[in-house]
Amino acid sequence: MTSDSNLESLTAPESPFLFFTGKGGVGKTSLSCATAIHLADQGKRVLLVSTDPASNLDEVLGTTLDRKPRPVKKVSGLDALNINPEAAAAAYREKLIGPLRGQLPEAAIRSVEEQLSGACTVEIAAFDEFSSLLGNPSQTDDYDHVIFDTAPTGHTLRLLALPGAWTGFLNENTTGTSCLGPLAGLEKQRTWYTNALNTLSSAEQTQLVLVSRPDQAPLAEAERAGNELSEIGVKNQVLVLNGIFETNHKNDALAKALERRQKMALSQFENYLKSIPVVRISLRSYPLIGIEALRSTFNPELESAPKNYGSVGPIDLPPLSELTDDLASTGTGLIMTMGKGGVGKTTIACALAVNLAERGLSVCLTTTDPAAHLTLTLNEAIPTLRIERIDPSKVTKDYVSAVRRAQEAGLDPDGLALLEEDLSSPCTEEIAVFQAFAKTVAEAEKEIVIIDTAPTGHTLLLLDAAESYHREVGRQTMSTVSAEVTELLPRLRDPRFTRILLVTQPEPTPVHEASSLQEDLNRAEISPTAWVVNQSFHSLPTSDPVLSARAAREIALIEEVQSNHESPTYLIPWQKEEPLGLNALRLVLSEEVRQ
Repeated sequence: MTSDSNLESLTAPESPFLFFTGKGGVGKTSLSCATAIHLADQGKRVLLVSTDPASNLDEVLGTTLDRKPRPVKKVSGLDALNINPEAAAAAYREKLIGPLRGQLPEAAIRSVEEQLSGACTVEIAAFDEFSSLLGNPSQTDDYDHVIFDTAPTGHTLRLLALPGAWTGFLNENTTGTSCLGPLAGLEKQRTWYTNALNTLSSAEQTQLVLVSRPDQAPLAEAERAGNELSEIGVKNQVLVLNGIFETNHKNDALAKALERRQKMALSQFENYLKSIPVVRISLRSYPLIGIEALRSTFNPELESAPKNYGSVGPIDLPPLSELTDDLASTGTGLIMTMGKGGVGKTTIACALAVNLAERGLSVCLTTTDPAAHLTLTLNEAIPTLRIERIDPSKVTKDYVSAVRRAQEAGLDPDGLALLEEDLSSPCTEEIAVFQAFAKTVAEAEKEIVIIDTAPTGHTLLLLDAAESYHREVGRQTMSTVSAEVTELLPRLRDPRFTRILLVTQPEPTPVHEASSLQEDLNRAEISPTAWVVNQSFHSLPTSDPVLSARAAREIALIEEVQSNHESPTYLIPWQKEEPLGLNALRLVLSEEVRQ
């Protein structure tokens, strides 16, 4: 598969803990699964853990998983689990409340249940399970390696910073209370948090695997994430370049364009690539789903020779440009791009913003993704377009200041001290981001607001937590909750106000994750407006065996989208030029790219 001298950092790692992280869609799950299977096949005992709220380990491994370690079918020595935030929160609440039943009046029990029903409990419960795997030896003593398949970068950066944040909060808290109720429920975990912090910062214990595609955006994010994680002590790092493509078909325009695009991106990060060990993984003609396909990642002899399907005919799907007239018709409203990380949500959000702003409409383009890269995609000005970002640190600072101003006049010194400790909780950031999100949505009453959302799991947590965040805002401010917050869900549920575009690529995991997202949205009474199949090879002629095989395999997936979902489906072909900058973004909605 590769002659990389750094390959042993995956196939024979010295560290017991491995973290796979990177931009959505770069192949973290496939590579973490392939690494886990390879180590288990070498006789190691391995535990594979997903920290992604939208985990797809089950599909990739072909094994039904939950919060407890389960043996993976057909792989001796490998167990796997999903850290499910909602299930973890339910178990966490019962762990704290169970011993109180029969000991306290029902009214007191209900009060504690209400206090533990907020979004803070969801975050701390999931983090609790994560930190116990890192900091409680009894959880992992039976394993040689624990491999974490993490959520896309922004969510992971927060997760890996939490051991330090919660350790500091517990050490400095003097009142014995928090947004989670009495700190007695957290004291048992104090040692776990400290141990987790020590494990993450130990090069002997933890190796960070930064996964990237050979494209500018994921490479930039890998470099940034590596630097940020190095600052909190996670310094043992290796970079995996996944999907490297080389062709022998020099007269194939598509193959040459893909090879050239990758080489241009890699050349721009030459200094970074020299500064870190690099493992290179070739582009496959088939998806890495299922045990046998995953085993072939590090065993070339197991790879089946790709069939040459030849050129394939076009699929009769309209271009996304046909939707823009409708999106522009009212001059106001909310547009949200949603889907799995790496499918092109940011690209499509930026392309729509450029199209609508160049019509003279007032457009605000923003993001809820902690790993925001709007300015990398669109770094040129348009008079009627402004680009914003919900910056967690800034909105948290503003939120804390507003709460202080609202309450300090009516509190005695003890009350002020309690408020300060409440606001110093790491959970306050999540509440502040939610309130900022609600304000951004409200702006769509006056103009077009386009929100490039975080990858699926993070977005679902934000939407699922709407009501609990609503309660938290009211509790901390001790005043009437703003109209932006109270109107958030009604606005999201109004199809005349909110247009949601489910973005996918013609590959199994993003299609199935978008389908699950649609089901979750429907349960929340939110209806998608359209599906967008992005970066399709199917309608582009090629004789390269890898690309033609991938193009042929798209047919069933595109038909699945069309037949299983009522919303109209639009198609965007793969682009020869990486969609960065005004000219490239204009092509996303152009008929030229379909030629």
